[in-house]
Amino acid sequence: MNYILFDDSTRDNFLPLVFMRPMADMRFGILTFREKWEYMLKTKTSTLTESYLSKKFPIVKEETNILINGTVAPSRELIDEIHKLDSNQALIYNECIIAMNLSGQDLEKGASRDAGRIEEFNLNMDLLIINNSWDLFALNKKAIEHDFAMLTGGRKSQTISPSNNVTGIDKIFLEEGARVEFATLNASNGPIYIGKDAEIMEGSMIRGPLAMNEHSVTKMGAKIYGPTTLGPHVKVGGEVNNCVFFGYSNKAHDGFLGNSVIAEWCNLGADTNNSNLKNTYDDVKLWSYKDKTFVNTGLQFCGLIMGDHSKCGINTMFNTGTVVGVNANIFGAGFQRNFISSFSWGGTSGFKPYRLEKAYQVAEAVYERRHKDFDDIEKEIMRAVYDMTIANKQI
Repeated sequence: MNYILFDDSTRDNFLPLVFMRPMADMRFGILTFREKWEYMLKTKTSTLTESYLSKKFPIVKEETNILINGTVAPSRELIDEIHKLDSNQALIYNECIIAMNLSGQDLEKGASRDAGRIEEFNLNMDLLIINNSWDLFALNKKAIEHDFAMLTGGRKSQTISPSNNVTGIDKIFLEEGARVEFATLNASNGPIYIGKDAEIMEGSMIRGPLAMNEHSVTKMGAKIYGPTTLGPHVKVGGEVNNCVFFGYSNKAHDGFLGNSVIAEWCNLGADTNNSNLKNTYDDVKLWSYKDKTFVNTGLQFCGLIMGDHSKCGINTMFNTGTVVGVNANIFGAGFQRNFISSFSWGGTSGFKPYRLEKAYQVAEAVYERRHKDFDDIEKEIMRAVYDMTIANKQI
């Protein structure tokens, strides 16, 4: 069976987080959506996404193809329903396409619901699915619990050092090479997963649910409130509350970050702080790329959504409900504006365009530090986002 994870019509709801990736490659819980599906299906998937992303995330087409929505988490019950689909049949949940069975010929034609060629079946089950960027942190507790059960079932954790202060040891799992000494781990409110070669340094205070991926680090004295996810090679310090870091990003020093999503290759300078609650206790509004205005999240707590490769200087202050695009470089005293477009350089005194060649140089440097190559395909994707930014100043 050939499985393809597709971007659906809600894609713009997840900008700027999906400028540099398909929807299925957002991290939610311990794993990305793609990693969840591949773990349960025990096979590789390909992607149906934006054309400028297709070189890095190519689609594989075969005679029979199962298309799966990139923002729904798998379950054994859902997989069983997907495998019951015949050609040109689809599973629908709350008017959203969850999965389709299409022949290679129909896939080439772009078969759609509107064409009346797809027989639909409504799903009658609970699904873990997201519809907006803020769902990544708002629903992260369920996602961590889902992934924890999937990854650790029937397995034995590495031994936890007696130097630690531990509560709820049955909900704590250490992968091979994980290091934890002289820390406080409280899994009373949710599981704590510490990935391969990850490290919790001395004096860290951890309240689950927490997901740490391989080579992630909490610095000495860090205070982490769940549900929080640290993707691979993420470093965090200070106070972090209900945040999702996709990977390869740092908030390594003191300062508060709450109810936020940070994409890859970002760096938050020392004593960076964000507000996650309005003084009036009103619901937080957040910039919508789709609607080109601020929309109500329905959340009382909502902090910072930051796109890939963006960075901020020391003592940066982000207001409640701030959206930062791709490759923004932010600095200066005072609260920053609530929406900072991609490829912006500046702060409270004003912004100027961030030159593409300079963005390439910085990306090459940070990739090299992680022994990765910022190659021509990565450059093409970054240039595509840059071109979209020039064409539409609101991006």
